[in-house]
Amino acid sequence: MTEERFRRQGDLVPRDRIAELAATVIGVGAIGRQVAIQLASIGVPKLRLIDFDVVELTNVTTQGYLHGDCGTSKVEASGAHIRLMDPAIQVLTIHGRYRPSTYVDPVVFCCVDSISAREAIWRSVSPRCRFWCDGRMLGETIRILTVADEFGRSDYSKSLFPQSEAQTGSCTSRSTIYAASIAAGFMVHQFTRWLRGIPIDCDLSVNLLANEVAIG
Repeated sequence: MTEERFRRQGDLVPRDRIAELAATVIGVGAIGRQVAIQLASIGVPKLRLIDFDVVELTNVTTQGYLHGDCGTSKVEASGAHIRLMDPAIQVLTIHGRYRPSTYVDPVVFCCVDSISAREAIWRSVSPRCRFWCDGRMLGETIRILTVADEFGRSDYSKSLFPQSEAQTGSCTSRSTIYAASIAAGFMVHQFTRWLRGIPIDCDLSVNLLANEVAIG
């Protein structure tokens, strides 16, 4: 039954590799919730979700939560959704901020709102993770930065500029479910490229309004 479920994606998502992996998603807001759902959909057997926030009414339209999730922690709501998709997936939920002492898996998706938070998390987890993907979004502008094994580490560090130099606003101030879903799709795509041994795109930028894509 399980193998039949994944039959159509077999050539794109190698079961032998993904079955051995566990992934951590830090931040399950606009992008992170979509990442977690997509990871569950492609068959990641173990997921760790970390977020301190609770579901608000605006998250129903912009982040894909249900009306009944309002007031519930985002990690619990996301974990419950994933368990409905596949009860066999092991989902560990951590309702709180990421701490340096927090365990993370070899695969990490960083979906937080600020540069300072990204920098602190990266400094802590970089020696421990094999695959790292950072999703950034403001309105209809998306940027995906990926580090796989040793490839892309120095370039990624250059993207962690001071918070004072960051573009005004956050992904929560101007956000749509479609932009978040597209960003998550690009992140999970980089993950499947890594699984297949295909070179990743270290720096991918997409401007949906201008129909522009840039790969650095």
